Amino acid sequence: MKLTILGCYAATPRTFTNPTSQILEIKNRLFLIDCGEGTQVQLRKNKIRFSKINHIFISHLHGDHFFGLIGLVSTFTLLNRNTDLHIYGPKGIKEIIKLQLRLANSWTNYGLYFHELESNESEIIFEDEKVIVKTIPLQHRIYTNGFLFEEKIDARKLNTDAVQNYEIDKCYFQNIKNGKDITLDDGRIIGNEELTFDPAPPKRYAFCSDTAYNEAIIPIINGVDVLYHESTFLESEETLAGKTMHSTAKEAATIALKANVKQLVLGHYSTRYENISLFKEEAETIFPEVLLADDGRSFDF
Repeated sequence: MKLTILGCYAATPRTFTNPTSQILEIKNRLFLIDCGEGTQVQLRKNKIRFSKINHIFISHLHGDHFFGLIGLVSTFTLLNRNTDLHIYGPKGIKEIIKLQLRLANSWTNYGLYFHELESNESEIIFEDEKVIVKTIPLQHRIYTNGFLFEEKIDARKLNTDAVQNYEIDKCYFQNIKNGKDITLDDGRIIGNEELTFDPAPPKRYAFCSDTAYNEAIIPIINGVDVLYHESTFLESEETLAGKTMHSTAKEAATIALKANVKQLVLGHYSTRYENISLFKEEAETIFPEVLLADDGRSFDF
């Protein structure tokens, strides 16, 4: 599981920082999460192939989280894309993007599918044979979701030495990987636990965009391997965080602690702060495993 931060700063873009956008690579799938201004340029800088992006998840309709979307949709057309593109986001996102395309007479030459969200409960919004994605309802000034990405459990791993020892034919290998016992020609039943190893534990990544401190998300994200949680402010601006419905680094760390997550990644920093290391220092007073997102930084988990 690899996380690439394209942008992780709040509000106004600057020449040296970018608003929220990130790429999650999980189980050979590549997902774009939020799409602030400059996302296309950041994709180029980080050598991420546009053609591998088939699913885009937008947390909410504040500009610093989706103003780059129409540009990316349009560029896909210029690149002669023919693969379907799926966009998951709040109700209204389809109207916004289609209006821009219509007024510019720039309809896509590929399938563009919108999956609009309006539930205040966590729900499954994407699933295939390898990955499942659920919403994480957040508390912000407008309707907002985070997203929980979960690997599905792999097939069991074949113990080749044991299989060869019992001279089991290859035609039974898939059944063994699927967890089935095997009956030999002489009638002996060989238990699956003797023929296989446990698969690697499935990984889970939670993206929590703009939100006030909200303990209601704890049951949804409990025990995740990695939690990205916004930390717009330091504790010294706690009052401002409350007014704008954002979180402090200390509050993000408190959520991480109470949810028993393995790793916390902080981001969405207010540009009022000159040194983002202050966010890590504050969070570590509550929770020890803290990483700082920054534009262009990648993490392998």
